[in-house]
Amino acid sequence: MDKLVLVDGNSIMNRAFYGIMGNRMLTTKDGKYTNAIYGFLAILFKILEDIEPQYLVVAFDLKAPTARHKMYEGYKANRKGMPDELAEQMPIIKEILSAMNIDIVEMEGYEADDVLRYLI
Repeated sequence: MDKLVLVDGNSIMNRAFYGIMGNRMLTTKDGKYTNAIYGFLAILFKILEDIEPQYLVVAFDLKAPTARHKMYEGYKANRKGMPDELAEQMPIIKEILSAMNIDIVEMEGYEADDVLRYLI
């Protein structure tokens, strides 16, 4: 039976970013942050090894307000925005996923988990 894995990319990037931060974030020699990329890929490779999916899709949030924001003015009002150190890693992980021929889905006005629900 074919297996499909759907990944909430923002969720995994956040988990990796904060989980590997420790006292000091991982960086390249020229100072680019890589801890979220490293953690994301570690999780992704574990999924590929353990589940061996035939299909894999990664969804990401876009910066635009979502339907949830329109429904409830206070949605995420108390959350801090994405740290610059994490934001600069987002385009890099997307480039890596594209190079691996992994499909990325994004839809303005919807969060990644909402987009994934539509794929099921």
